[in-house]
Amino acid sequence: MMEENRNKLIAAARKAFAEKGFAAASMDELTASVGLTRGALYHNFGDKRGLLAAVVAQLDSDMALRAKAIASNVEAGWDRLLAEGVAYIKMALDAEVQRIVLLDGPAFLGEPSGWPSQNACFEATRSAVAELIEHGVLKPVDVDAAARLLNGAALNAALWVAAAQQPEQQLPKAIEVFVLMAQGLRL
Repeated sequence: MMEENRNKLIAAARKAFAEKGFAAASMDELTASVGLTRGALYHNFGDKRGLLAAVVAQLDSDMALRAKAIASNVEAGWDRLLAEGVAYIKMALDAEVQRIVLLDGPAFLGEPSGWPSQNACFEATRSAVAELIEHGVLKPVDVDAAARLLNGAALNAALWVAAAQQPEQQLPKAIEVFVLMAQGLRL
């Protein structure tokens, strides 16, 4: 029952935050929409920010899975790692991702590099970078530094695109420079 309530609240919050934004979303309306009370929200998430963190984690996980699915059509190795980064940047045009993860998330939860979901992305990138170095595809650089900088470049490119007045015009610029920067790691 508790897990069911938690899932209901996350789904309702995801919808409300996407439509209204975090600050404007009413917790009373949100909880009432799924037949629960504010007490259920506080019990499961501590407060509204805790609920936002859960929504961001879910969305960020969805983004990682989407990026992997998009890149799965590309041959494993360097091209796949690059394709995942580009797919992540492109998600900055998705209205839900843009508002919740890339705009409200940093504004209310702080620096994204500290989010647990970003740590999972880092570990996946780290593993891929280590393998590419081992196979002589990438220069023999520090694995952690390369993985952090690749992740950071993709994340910051997505943040930049999401915050732009005309995101569709920023997107190709962000992708072009991300690819050029990343290619500096290749042998």
